[in-house]
Amino acid sequence: MAEAMTTSAMIADQSSGVLVSFDNVRLGFDEGDILRGLSFRVAAGETKVLIGETGAGKTLVLKLAAGLLHPDAGSVRVLGRDLRELSEEELFAFRRKIGFVFQEGALFDSLTVGENVAYRLREEHVDDDEIEARVLESLRFVELEETVERFPSELSGGMRRRVAIARALVDHPAIVLYDSPTAGLDPITSQTIITLILRLRDLQGVTSLLATQRLQDAFGLANYRYDAASNRVVPVVAGGAAHGGPETRFVVLRDGESYFEGEPQALAESSDGYLKSFLV
Repeated sequence: MAEAMTTSAMIADQSSGVLVSFDNVRLGFDEGDILRGLSFRVAAGETKVLIGETGAGKTLVLKLAAGLLHPDAGSVRVLGRDLRELSEEELFAFRRKIGFVFQEGALFDSLTVGENVAYRLREEHVDDDEIEARVLESLRFVELEETVERFPSELSGGMRRRVAIARALVDHPAIVLYDSPTAGLDPITSQTIITLILRLRDLQGVTSLLATQRLQDAFGLANYRYDAASNRVVPVVAGGAAHGGPETRFVVLRDGESYFEGEPQALAESSDGYLKSFLV
C-alpha cells in the first residue's frame, strides 16, 4: 500500500500538512443544534481521537468529513477541498480517497468476506485480476486472508470488525474514519483492533479520525495506558523501550464544541471536572 503514503505526502505538500479542517462548524436538526461552532485540524499522519458522551456529535463529525452531510454554517475541508463546493460526481470521486469503518462493521450478510471487501472496487469497475489482488492484500494486512470465501455470519465480532477495516483499506485511502471501532468487543479483541490502526499509521502513513467513548482505546492509540493510582498516563513498553505516540491527539467534545484538544498526558493531569469524569 505504498500508494497511500505517496498520496498523503502529496496532499500534505499542497495543504501545509493539514488533511482535515473543521472551522466553526454548526449542524442541527429539529431538536436543535448538535454542533455549535466546532473547530479542529488533523495533520497528515496524525491520529485524532474524538471523545464525547452519547449524543455529543462524534458520528456527525465523521459523516461531515466523508461528505455524507453538509454543515449549516462554517466549513469542512478535507484533502484540500471544501466539501460543500463539490458536485455529487466530485463527491463520489472524493470518497474513493476516504476509508470509513462503521460502528458494528456494517458488512453485507449476503456477500462473502471477499465480496464485501471488493464491493467498492466493483462499483468502480476495477479489473477483476486487480480486484482479487487488492482484496487479498487487504485481508492479509488484517490477518484474515483465509476467510475470503466465508460469510460474515461465520465470523466473530472482532473478525467482522477486522474485515470492515480491510474493506476500508482496499482503495488505498489517504484518510480512514473510524466510528467506535471497538464498541461491544472484549478488551483483548479491542486491543487487536487498536494495534491494526497503529500499524496503518506507522507502516503506511494513513491519517485517522476516530470517534470513541472508550478512553482506554484513546490512550491505547497513543501507546499509553492510564494508571489510576498515579493519575498519569504511562508509555507502553515494547522490547524494553517506551514508545509514546506524539502523533495521537485528543479532542473532547462538549456542547457542540471542542472543550479540550491536546495530548493524553495533558488530559490525564487536568484538574477539570468534566475531563476527569472520563477517567473514572
